[in-house]
Amino acid sequence: MQTPERSHRTTRLRHWLGQAMRAADRALATVLLMTPLFFGTAYAQTSVTVAPPAAAYSSGVAYEWFYLVSQLLQQTPGNSPPVAARSLGYLGLTLYESVVPGMPGYQSLAGQLNELSSLPWAQPDEPLHWPTVANASMATMTRMMFSNASAENKGRIDLLERSLPLKYPDDFDPAKVTANITNRSETFGKLMAMAIMTWARTDGGHEAWGPLRRNRANYVPPSGPGTWSATPSKYLPPLLSWWGEVRPFVLTSTQECVPPPPTPYAQESDSSFYRAAKEVYDISNFATQEQRQFALYWADDPGKTPTPAGHWSYIANDLLRSQKADLGRAAATHVLLNMAMSDAFVAGWAAKYQYNLIRPVTYIQLFIDSNWVTPLFTTPNFPEYPSGHSVQSSAAAGVLEQQFGKNLPFTDNTHNDRGWGPRTFPNFNAAANEASLSRMYAGIHFRFGSEGGQAQGRCVANKVMALRLKP
Repeated sequence: MQTPERSHRTTRLRHWLGQAMRAADRALATVLLMTPLFFGTAYAQTSVTVAPPAAAYSSGVAYEWFYLVSQLLQQTPGNSPPVAARSLGYLGLTLYESVVPGMPGYQSLAGQLNELSSLPWAQPDEPLHWPTVANASMATMTRMMFSNASAENKGRIDLLERSLPLKYPDDFDPAKVTANITNRSETFGKLMAMAIMTWARTDGGHEAWGPLRRNRANYVPPSGPGTWSATPSKYLPPLLSWWGEVRPFVLTSTQECVPPPPTPYAQESDSSFYRAAKEVYDISNFATQEQRQFALYWADDPGKTPTPAGHWSYIANDLLRSQKADLGRAAATHVLLNMAMSDAFVAGWAAKYQYNLIRPVTYIQLFIDSNWVTPLFTTPNFPEYPSGHSVQSSAAAGVLEQQFGKNLPFTDNTHNDRGWGPRTFPNFNAAANEASLSRMYAGIHFRFGSEGGQAQGRCVANKVMALRLKP
């Protein structure tokens, strides 16, 4: 039975949570972050004794939410690759922070991530049920991250939250979890999601699928030899030219991880740049069936697939399930992987609009073959260097090597429903290399764009893996 003091504390928590859930402005967000009733510096400072720990439960809750998110990324408007990676980053962090009090030997990332000094704490004398906490936090954050989802998909979010206790009865055994623990766990999970969303709203990328912010001027690409210009066939304006200004999770600055300079621009037929363009041109004319398949498999087009970051998140989610990982391990994997991919897109986009390098299709039409078009799909509407797929895939592979091992063979089932899988790879690096080269096979990147992106992605992975998940 709860004491009057605990009951009063729970009542106050629910009252503030209700206000937070109805809030959409930063003023209330600031108030919440400054409220000492709910917020502390980090979990590591509070000795939380709960039994059983997160490791006693399966990763089922994590698997189901990230599986649904992979579909929401595909079906919700505005989820371009950088935006999708950002959503995954916050969802991974939400999962981790909601269950880390139940992970002995681990600590919160509050104080290690940019401008995130504090998060809600768990009361050491009030046990929580970690699958319930995770279910509530993921449901709350998913609703907020996909606030523009269709009514049908919003219904799927609600249904998943309700159905998980039935789908995983061993994790949600009512004989072992009291109603008070369930209610307290749901409240804590929702509060955690709201706290992280409060922070997310200040990163500069919030609701990027909406209209252009009034304080952002329309981007005007620089002119001159070798600079990017809108590409055929739709000649779309540049995508998210300001994304390099979004606050990263881990990188203190995008200058922490920059790609090596691209091959110097030149028009002469004996120059390295010309030879790089000629390589793209020749591959497009004589590509093998395997190379075409690689290009299509790793295209990960928004609106048709879960996007590049969603592809790698799917791989990790599948592996965790096949290895029967526990909830704690799943949380640790998802937080590192998804924050790395989000930071990779921020760093990659900053470099893209710094170099503003011409795309192969423009160069080839100007100096090699005026009738040439990309063979498989349209060139994306942003500068060439570096390859975003390469940055993100190499960052993902670096984290997964740390989590699963460098030489782990794995099967990728991401595109099974499209008839493109399953496909087996000898290790994560092999998959990342293929994803990187696929952009050259598709005719939309030079080889040096792919290689430069790989170098940048490995740097991002190393920065993220340097986080102290354990004190």
